[in-house]
Amino acid sequence: MEPEIKTTSQDTTTAPAEAPSSVRPNSRDSRPPRGGRRPQRETKERVKPEFDTKIIAIRRVTRVASGGRRFTFSVAVVSGDRKGKVGVGLGKAGDTSLAIDKATRDAKKHMIKVTLSPAMVIPHMVEAKYSSARVMIMPAKGRGVVAGSAVRNVIELAGIKDVCAKLLSGSKNKLNIARATVTALKKLSKHPRTLKEDVK
Repeated sequence: MEPEIKTTSQDTTTAPAEAPSSVRPNSRDSRPPRGGRRPQRETKERVKPEFDTKIIAIRRVTRVASGGRRFTFSVAVVSGDRKGKVGVGLGKAGDTSLAIDKATRDAKKHMIKVTLSPAMVIPHMVEAKYSSARVMIMPAKGRGVVAGSAVRNVIELAGIKDVCAKLLSGSKNKLNIARATVTALKKLSKHPRTLKEDVK
């Protein structure tokens, strides 16, 4: 007997090719739907700086070097918390923003605490001199701040109220005027001295 030969038939039919999708793999339509709304971003409140700063003078300084002229900026500022602390600073740099930063740091470094009453009023009259600038500060009840130039900037940033200030010299250098004002405020005390002891 001849051996039986078994043949297996293979299905040669192919599945129909899928039509190319018009949706891109990374498009919005291809992404799965998101549940809920997008969480809102928390708005960060701007932190108010501890000290307020005012620029009282900006000068451009020219220096002649071997390679030519070099320009730098000199900036004088007054910083204070309006609660009795105030300081004057000077900064120099090739850029105004850098000079302002240096001056602000210098003002905070040389800050003083002014002796004031609970009503933010000076206890007595004071007078001081710095370089060619001479300043006199006296209490003035109910008049507010009566002052000008850099004296007013120092008094306002110190938070002093009801005060009258006079510039007794012809100096127009605002840095010297501001430093004379700070020197005068240093002399304030709860036990006022005579004017001859205050003015040196």
